[in-house]
Amino acid sequence: MKDRIVRLLDQKDYVPANVPELLRLLRLPPHRQQLLQGALRELEQSGRIARIKGNRYILPREADLIPGRIRMNRQGKGFLQPDDAGLKEITIPEGATGTALHEDRVLVRRDVRPKGLRSGAVEADTGTVVRILERRRTQMVGTLQRGRKFLYVIPDDPRIPHDIYVPEPRDMGRPARIGDKVVVELREWESRHTNPEGEIVEVLGAPGEEGVDMLSVLRQYDLPLHFPKAVLHEAHAIGTTVHARDDAGRVDCRRHRVITIDPDDAKDFDDAICLERVSPEQWRLWVHIADVSHYVKPGTALDVEARKRGNSTYLVDRVIPMLPEALSNELCSLKPDVDRLTKCVEFLISNDGRVLNSKFYPAVIHSQRRFTYGEVLEILERKPTSDPIEQMLHQAHELAQRIRRLRFKAGSLDLDFPETKIRLDERGNILRIEKTVNDVSHQLIEECMLLANEAVAGRLMSQRTPAVYRVHEEPDDRRLQEYRQEVLSQNVPCGNLSQPTEVQKLLSRLGTLPIGPALKIGFLKSLMRARYAVEPLGHYGLAKNKYTHFTSPIRRYADLVVHRALFDKNSPGTSALKETAEHISVTERNSADAERDSKDVKLFAFLKAQLASGHPERYPALVTDVRNFGFFVDVPGLAMSGLVPLSTIEDDFYVFDAARNNLVGRRTRRTIRLGDQLTVQVAKVDSFKKQVDFRLVEDRKPVARPAAGRPPQDKVGRSTGPAVWHGFTRPPRGAQTPSRGHRRGRRG
Repeated sequence: MKDRIVRLLDQKDYVPANVPELLRLLRLPPHRQQLLQGALRELEQSGRIARIKGNRYILPREADLIPGRIRMNRQGKGFLQPDDAGLKEITIPEGATGTALHEDRVLVRRDVRPKGLRSGAVEADTGTVVRILERRRTQMVGTLQRGRKFLYVIPDDPRIPHDIYVPEPRDMGRPARIGDKVVVELREWESRHTNPEGEIVEVLGAPGEEGVDMLSVLRQYDLPLHFPKAVLHEAHAIGTTVHARDDAGRVDCRRHRVITIDPDDAKDFDDAICLERVSPEQWRLWVHIADVSHYVKPGTALDVEARKRGNSTYLVDRVIPMLPEALSNELCSLKPDVDRLTKCVEFLISNDGRVLNSKFYPAVIHSQRRFTYGEVLEILERKPTSDPIEQMLHQAHELAQRIRRLRFKAGSLDLDFPETKIRLDERGNILRIEKTVNDVSHQLIEECMLLANEAVAGRLMSQRTPAVYRVHEEPDDRRLQEYRQEVLSQNVPCGNLSQPTEVQKLLSRLGTLPIGPALKIGFLKSLMRARYAVEPLGHYGLAKNKYTHFTSPIRRYADLVVHRALFDKNSPGTSALKETAEHISVTERNSADAERDSKDVKLFAFLKAQLASGHPERYPALVTDVRNFGFFVDVPGLAMSGLVPLSTIEDDFYVFDAARNNLVGRRTRRTIRLGDQLTVQVAKVDSFKKQVDFRLVEDRKPVARPAAGRPPQDKVGRSTGPAVWHGFTRPPRGAQTPSRGHRRGRRG
């Protein structure tokens, strides 16, 4: 029925028709009108057709209507990712978003400008939200407040600019007090010019109560605390050991020197490697990935729940796994000294790092050793002993570095930044913040996994098998042009950034300049966000035309789908895969936001305690943006960023120079500009807006800095070390770091 309707509306001579007319055109009897109306509603909700005045139906493109998913920023601006992969992102101005909320599916009317005689300047596609097709979330968390005549809730999510009016809460087991964190069910919201209304469905408690901060994050992002009984029953019914019958049809790799390398606190080991020399000029590399698809079959309760979750979520104090621990931490985890089932990609690689051929097959392994990154780094920093595994690690390191050099020679971008991990004490307070650098121990595994992902994508494409790909589209020309102008304004040479080689040159140059880290952040902001799609659109950041996710099926549903596509004959059709790709793209972004917020709530509490003590700590900071009201800084020691308002600087009156993008003191002539390294203290914490203000601390007189486009002449007070970015463990909203995060499922 649905396909018939779409084919009818796509005919050249079709005139917009209403339900009775469609009934006649489709030659349906009158008693099937209700069935037709149901199909029309579903097609309209999915965005495949649109309803116009007179309740007549057309294809959306006929009226410049674009269905897609909208993402909002804190300023209220929206960005539509169209369902049609061939269309570019559409910007929705603040006043044109209607009642759309972050991640809603909406219908947007694209603005069509008359061409006329205009300059060749690249302009952003813009549009207006005309209809909400599907709410991503109907429940949200906020703080209960009382006005003069009514109660209202201030949403925790700063992307929701309106307070929500609520009636007096009903009995829910505990009373709702003013100031409590509550969960609100959103009702109908017809106009953005009026406040939405809702109903309190759960009282979480006072913000300061132990556990309420993390419970708020769990509820806000709809993260489940428990698995349904049917899912747990299926997981336990599978058992805890690999049986002899499971080995049938598998290549026996149990005698190989298979090892795993993971973070020190990891429990789910879903990848392992083995390397052997086969000739003076060639190596054989085995990349083993946990065979989750052997245990999680399509349509089972395990599969339905895994797809619903989309991926594991790593909050600051816990993991919300995609699969029950009986599978994720036990039977599927490639633990040492036990048999485990894998899907293997076997490579023949030349001495210079080129892949000569690859094979794909199910296997069984017996991992000989589990390493942490720290242990591997320690081994690689000294000469190997007589231990064959240590020798293999040194050989794998040398080969990985050759593969890495080839990757960057092919155009891959160096977008790596340090990452941080917040350690909590037993009461959930911040104990310390640790920095993790992408050292050679990480790169050893990283290059092996990238090879496997690329090889699997190539095989699926050659076989024309429907699958899900990891795509990272080229940045918008307009954004690149704006960024290039910003770089040039800092006296940094910059070529045509539409050429990957020029981007590489720029990133390399930025690594030598004091202003480099701040400008690198700006480049991240200009990039598209990586996502999943059924079309193999390639990966811009990695410079790969063929790329998918294959190496983390314990923590990403996308990888499980790819395993089935590669090894199972009965894969789902393209339409079902497209729905899955969109769904897991949304769950990935949802998890990333939840992970960020879980860190923020702990950091806000930590900083509030510093303010209450009257002796806030001092932190080194990097100036990342300059405005007429202040300047933004990244604070690596806190793994976050914030604003230094000009009103808090008392040594002078500062004037904003828009042409040079800096601040100049009228009396002292002191200049504050992009890339400056300063010392700050926390000045204000706004939990509602999720913002932190800092104040400048004068440790010493500022050091004269060289021109931005020249290498520094001295290193006093300067750092040319690794760059940082907003939140330090993540890029700014809308930015992308596509080449990091394999170890926790965030590889681009």
